[in-house]
Amino acid sequence: MVVLLSEEDEFDEEPGEVVDSAPPQKVGEEREFSGFKKKLFKPGQGLEFPNFDDVVTVRCVGIGTLLDGTTFDSTRERDQPRTFALGKDDIGAGLDRAIITMKKGEVALFTLPGDGGDGDVSLDSDDSSAVRFEVELVSWITVVDVCKDGGVVKKILEKGSGIERPGDLDEVLVKYRVVLGDGTVVVETLEGGVEFHMKDGHLFPILPKVIMTMTRGEKAELILQPQYAFGEKGREAGSGLCSIPPNSVLHVNIELVSFKPVINVTGDSKVIKKILKEGEGAFTANEGANVTVSFTAMLEDGTVFEKRGIGETLPLEFITDEEQVITGLDRAVATMKKGERAIISIHPDYAFGDVEVRRDIAIVPPGSNVVYDIEMMDFIKEKAPWELNSKEKIEVAGRMKEEGNVLFKVGNYQRAGKKYEKAADFVDEDGSFGFDEQKQAQTLKVSCWLNSAACSLKLNDFPGAIKLCSQVLDVEFCNVKAFYRRAQAYIETGDYLLADVDIKKALVVDPQNRDVKVIQKKLKQLQADSDKKDAKLYENMLARKTKDPSMAIKRLKVEKDQGENEEVARMEIDEVADSAVIQ
Repeated sequence: MVVLLSEEDEFDEEPGEVVDSAPPQKVGEEREFSGFKKKLFKPGQGLEFPNFDDVVTVRCVGIGTLLDGTTFDSTRERDQPRTFALGKDDIGAGLDRAIITMKKGEVALFTLPGDGGDGDVSLDSDDSSAVRFEVELVSWITVVDVCKDGGVVKKILEKGSGIERPGDLDEVLVKYRVVLGDGTVVVETLEGGVEFHMKDGHLFPILPKVIMTMTRGEKAELILQPQYAFGEKGREAGSGLCSIPPNSVLHVNIELVSFKPVINVTGDSKVIKKILKEGEGAFTANEGANVTVSFTAMLEDGTVFEKRGIGETLPLEFITDEEQVITGLDRAVATMKKGERAIISIHPDYAFGDVEVRRDIAIVPPGSNVVYDIEMMDFIKEKAPWELNSKEKIEVAGRMKEEGNVLFKVGNYQRAGKKYEKAADFVDEDGSFGFDEQKQAQTLKVSCWLNSAACSLKLNDFPGAIKLCSQVLDVEFCNVKAFYRRAQAYIETGDYLLADVDIKKALVVDPQNRDVKVIQKKLKQLQADSDKKDAKLYENMLARKTKDPSMAIKRLKVEKDQGENEEVARMEIDEVADSAVIQ
């Protein structure tokens, strides 16, 4: 689809982009384009335009004439439709460019230069060689060069519905009929079509790529060159196909009846969701939503081990991201819309693992893949920060922090960290807090960052802990807990010098802090062990290189650099101590 601009509006732009500054042409108005003039007699339908390579059917309402009134194509029959490919058939470049400005059913008068379209036509032109066509665009067939090399050409015979196209994991239902150039039928699907997963391929390798260009209900005709069909070898008869001679061009009539979107929920193909029925609206349950679902849970062999909301059983209600159900189900449900029905296949890593689990109807053996046929009946999303006033934000953040504390005490550091992170987001500075509320929000945010840093230390995420403590120190530059926890992270990553700096800064603020003194003692022992190891390493190096005087020089340089680094660190500590006393 393209939109041509008038000459004064032309600028670098992707073809097909609609330019708001070009107003629609009115009936009776004549407009000048690059290479031709157009006078609109009858507006067309819809918003689409044909493009080069598309096959158009046009009717010349009036006979082509010169500007002096002389007819130049007296053999053309009035009202006789003509079908041709834009940009390919011998119709004249000027008229091709004119037709792609038309909509279906539109009638317009075009004035083109007599040289076939290479010159320009001016509204004030007296060029008697210029010609006129009064044209009606009856219809057109969209043509797509799928591989951009002419090897697979798709002619859209009937457009589908919507704009969604299948993805490489989706399950599709298609009908097709494949014939050779002489009309011999190679293969044809049964009346109901054939269903397969795109990733598995079907018939010939290029077919999934073609289907990914189609929408639901679309019907098309394909012309496949040999390199995209069965090539130089052809194919022997078998598996429902007739024999295909070498270097055969195939003609395929294909319809995409429907498709079921398949989503890789966890990114590692261990939780796969196949949508059987699309849900309502644009919103999904997401994390923290209160959901109500019905489902049938089964093993891969079809053995049902649990039902909820089916028959006389009650639906299941739970809050997502709260570990109230198995991880795979939790993660998949968070992606569902209201009214959506799906099949969720879950690997043991996201299900019950290597333990045996007893459920209402049957036992789930260790290491079992499980399948849920599930429907999202309803959900209530947790309100986002922007939906709350400042008081509500502080209240929600406080509640989440307390929930995080409970989780931390029972050793669930991963979930606790998420709670602290979400709580901090609710009191992030957005200009909505008053003066007193701002102080309260900042205190709450700092507390959440420190608690989250503690979670990161427990989870051995030392870079994460360093980042969180640094955020705290950007706000409160003398926060002892932030110095202490960042020093712990630096020790674990082997950055003893930076750890020593943080410990000394903390002791300047709180000289009697017992926890900081304990970690200082640990650091001194680690530094001593490291120095012994380094001394032993240097001794061994010198023993092997006694004849190489350059080694002694290198050792002196290393010792000198180390002394300079320690002096810089002492200077930094002194500066911080001074500033702390002043404050």
